[in-house]
Amino acid sequence: MITHLMDAPRTHTTPLDPVKQFSVFAENRIGRLHDLTALLKKGNVHVMAITVLDTSDSAIVRVIVDDPDKARELMVNNDFPYTELNVLAVEIQTESDFKGVLGALLEAEINIHYIYSFIKRPEGRAAFAINVEDADVAAQALDQQGFKVLTQADISR
Repeated sequence: MITHLMDAPRTHTTPLDPVKQFSVFAENRIGRLHDLTALLKKGNVHVMAITVLDTSDSAIVRVIVDDPDKARELMVNNDFPYTELNVLAVEIQTESDFKGVLGALLEAEINIHYIYSFIKRPEGRAAFAINVEDADVAAQALDQQGFKVLTQADISR
């Protein structure tokens, strides 16, 4: 009898407290990114990872913070439209581990939509935020290769 991967019992390895990413929609004008980061700083919310996708008339600021609840409140109350998404955050010990992360995802046939690095984590270790097509399978593949998939609590101060 042939057993297919789909028939095998799945173990749930995605963190129960997944890392939250906000995609903030901002007008493409001078100072708007500064306004967002100043608002977060004023609310004592620390930016842990950030990347900006620029278009001709708007920008999407993808940001991971240490206090998603406070960030959500600040953005709602200050007219910063956003969407929210769970992403995988993977810790690495050295820069050579990055190849291992990519290799684990390739071996599991996981498509990476985008990836960006953290600015700094509380323990000073490097980490990547990764948006993938199947977070459960990706987390399991990374775990099997010895990589730590972080929770929101892991990146909070």
